[in-house]
Amino acid sequence: MPSEPVMQTGIPRRILPAVAVSQFAGTSLWFAINAVMPELQRSAALPEAATGWLTAAVQLGFIAGTLVFALLAVADRFSPRLVFLVCSLAGAALAAMTVLLPPTLPTLIVLRVATGVCLAGIYPVGMKIAAGWYAQGLGWALGVLVGALVLGTAMPFGLRAWGANWDWRTVMMVVACVAAAGGVLMALAVPDGPHLVRRTHASALSPRALAVIWTDRPLRASVLGYFGHMWELYAFFVLLPAIVGLRWQGSAAWWWVFAAIAVGGISCVGGGLLARRFGGARVGGAQVACSAACGLIAPWLLDAPLWLWAPWLLVWGATVSGDSPQFSALTATNAPRALVGSVLTLVNSIGFAISVATITLFSALATAWPLAQVLPWLAVGPVLGVWCLRPLLRAPG
Repeated sequence: MPSEPVMQTGIPRRILPAVAVSQFAGTSLWFAINAVMPELQRSAALPEAATGWLTAAVQLGFIAGTLVFALLAVADRFSPRLVFLVCSLAGAALAAMTVLLPPTLPTLIVLRVATGVCLAGIYPVGMKIAAGWYAQGLGWALGVLVGALVLGTAMPFGLRAWGANWDWRTVMMVVACVAAAGGVLMALAVPDGPHLVRRTHASALSPRALAVIWTDRPLRASVLGYFGHMWELYAFFVLLPAIVGLRWQGSAAWWWVFAAIAVGGISCVGGGLLARRFGGARVGGAQVACSAACGLIAPWLLDAPLWLWAPWLLVWGATVSGDSPQFSALTATNAPRALVGSVLTLVNSIGFAISVATITLFSALATAWPLAQVLPWLAVGPVLGVWCLRPLLRAPG
């Protein structure tokens, strides 16, 4: 199979970096509350389980927003960069409201659900903006943009480490400013691309998409592999501060959390390059298998010497995220052309619903059991994902 071209001629060099930086800035909203949870729990007397509830609230908002945006064809009927701008500014306002309103649990849950809705107008819409420019080379662009998403997820933890003496309110306000700036950058630096598809009517999700997901064997393999990946991904992010907290405290702990998430952004880009030679199924399968192995050996490495503990944590962080663009590309490639939009919308929504369940489950388990007993269960999804990927792994090329 010939290598996919990395770039097309005639595309301004600023386009992909501008989209990636905007994506990074907007998705910093995703885990902003998690980076300040210890201080927020102390100041607002939130229960220990609040971390899981608030993270699940974002995921629920993202699912709802994704479905509504798809049904109303919002990013088709309006310029996607303006949708991105509005959602970035709205998400920034919600982050600021977290500071300005009394931080009660019901208020925070409502704000996080609304933030998830805004993220549905940032992450998928950023992908659509990139697709409007890259008729070829989209796989490479996708790896860069998912990498930017992962770095954006890590950014609030880096802020927490850098501003060790900052009040939690300062961290949230900085995130709000960054998200707003990302929306402005997208609106000013990235015009609508020449390959952008526009529709002027609402778009219904096709019920055929659910049937084809199950009956089409290659598509089913990539979708079930993605579901296994989603079982682990966000639950790992939620548990990561507790994993690091067993060994480090203060700013050092936040730096390790930042590094373990941010390295996944590098892995997304590197995986995209490797996929051009070895194929997305093999690269994604190898990464999901590696992340499963990291979960299974966790009981022996939580207290291991630093020279073993650090590589284990960073490899886990790299592989738990690095397979994301491969599964997205495989699903888009294997879906029937007429149903790509419906398939991707439904698959993403189901995947994030799985993450809601595992975030809630593993947050509760971590409050009742030692981490050494909890972490191996994260491997259940990846192990099943590798098993389901077998038809694609055996395929030639």
